[in-house]
Amino acid sequence: MAHISRRHMFQLASGAAALAASTSVVPALAGHHKHPFFQISLAQWSLHRAFKNGVAKPENFAYIAKQVFDIRGIEYVNQFYYDTYSDTLIKNLKNQADSEGVESLLIMVDREGDLGAGNKKERKLTVEKHHRWAHMAKALGCHSIRVNARSVGSYDEQMKSAADGLHQLGDYCDKLDLNVLVENHGGLSSNGQWLAGVMKLADHPRVGTLPDFGNFVTNWETGESYDRYKGVAELMPWAKAVSAKSFEFDKNGNAVQTDFYRMMKIVKDAGYKGWVGIEYEGDKEGEIEGIFKTKALLEHIQKADS
Repeated sequence: MAHISRRHMFQLASGAAALAASTSVVPALAGHHKHPFFQISLAQWSLHRAFKNGVAKPENFAYIAKQVFDIRGIEYVNQFYYDTYSDTLIKNLKNQADSEGVESLLIMVDREGDLGAGNKKERKLTVEKHHRWAHMAKALGCHSIRVNARSVGSYDEQMKSAADGLHQLGDYCDKLDLNVLVENHGGLSSNGQWLAGVMKLADHPRVGTLPDFGNFVTNWETGESYDRYKGVAELMPWAKAVSAKSFEFDKNGNAVQTDFYRMMKIVKDAGYKGWVGIEYEGDKEGEIEGIFKTKALLEHIQKADS
């Protein structure tokens, strides 16, 4: 199966795997080998350059996750399937995931409008645009779709509008036994206190959060950002998935921008048990190398916790 320019991909992967294996990550391991509280998944966005420049095909994401990275849980990104969406595509994605023994976890949905749009008509339209991705997620066996809570107006107005749109989508997805998760993804959604308020106001069992370790810039023009550790702690009570965002690593294999040990302690202390998705977004090293380094770091935390 010539899925990706396999020879090229595996050459890169083997080199990156060796590098990750040889990297010394601190602090030292300890413990008595109990089952870790989280499993490691892979967000498709980690390979967005490879998919966009044709090195890899989005349709082969499950194959790549398992065969290249030995990861058995995946998080799709709807942008890669806009032009190819069909029943046949969904069937093929499902068949490949099943054949690889990979679990489809969620679909990250972007570019379908603002769930917190300023008027009811726009919010209703946005909710409807999410329906096809909800049905795709259901067909693939996912537990959730990940959405955005963008809005307009004052702090309180945006909170009310976002909560309304999320509640509507939560009602629809409830019929599909599917969750609707909001990621901190810019603007007020990157303000942990605001998004926690949206969750309380939406007050829906199907509406939750997907805390991302790195998306806490609230104003790109000024560079203003929210404290990432405080923000993740505020979002964890509603978390049904977690995104381990990474950009860059030091010589010991630790993430430069985020203390993964501190962050994962916040995740654990919240009582979370589930998947933690690798989302590498750096540009100082290749995507494959970045994924392997993030995986090695998370595996080290798993062992330290066991």
